[in-house]
Amino acid sequence: MNTGNPRRALVTGVSSGIGAAIAERLLQDGWLVEGMSRSAPAIDHPHLRFTPADLMAPAPVAKALAGLPPVDALVHAAGVMRVGRLGELAGDDAKAMWRLHVEAATQLVEHVVPYLPDGGGRIVLIGSRTAQGAAGRSQYAATKAAMVGLARSWALELAPRGVTVNVVAPGATDTPMLKDPSRTGVPPKLPPIGRFIKPEEVAALTAFLLSDAAAAITGQQILVCGGASL
Repeated sequence: MNTGNPRRALVTGVSSGIGAAIAERLLQDGWLVEGMSRSAPAIDHPHLRFTPADLMAPAPVAKALAGLPPVDALVHAAGVMRVGRLGELAGDDAKAMWRLHVEAATQLVEHVVPYLPDGGGRIVLIGSRTAQGAAGRSQYAATKAAMVGLARSWALELAPRGVTVNVVAPGATDTPMLKDPSRTGVPPKLPPIGRFIKPEEVAALTAFLLSDAAAAITGQQILVCGGASL
């Protein structure tokens, strides 16, 4: 819980899934949350302000960002998965995932970095265990692997300011994306712990990385995978 002036975080993808869980956790911890997604979240909280924006399109994102106050942290949780094996890969799917996972992340970070507080600014990108590679998910894996490259590079650049950049990489998580009918040909695999990851578990790690206790953790990809990477 923040005991002084509340800190403010920009969280994308707040309408559902991991983004919604992160917004709820940060609100519980005393943060002010600027939520951004195409549709409004179901969360009703006086410290949540929602700004609609289609993160697939640079111009609406730029307009939305221009109306926001400076923030202490950015969590880019918006994501999309399109699957396909060799011989059935779609270029439009790859472009959509690259836009959302890489280009939008870059646009968001470029905007917030000048205003992040030295010694306390935080950036967390929500990646995926799949960044290590997975059959039928090559295009998705490539964009999530690119997020790791971005985060590690930005972490080096921002370390002298005391601003941290990390990637939280969940395994199969119990969200609407897991049930997307477009991925029926490549179904999710149950982690060794015998259940899917809970969005709240991803949110808990994210909240820790935004805290003062995580000030020395930067440039890392941290997996929350229930043993799936073993």
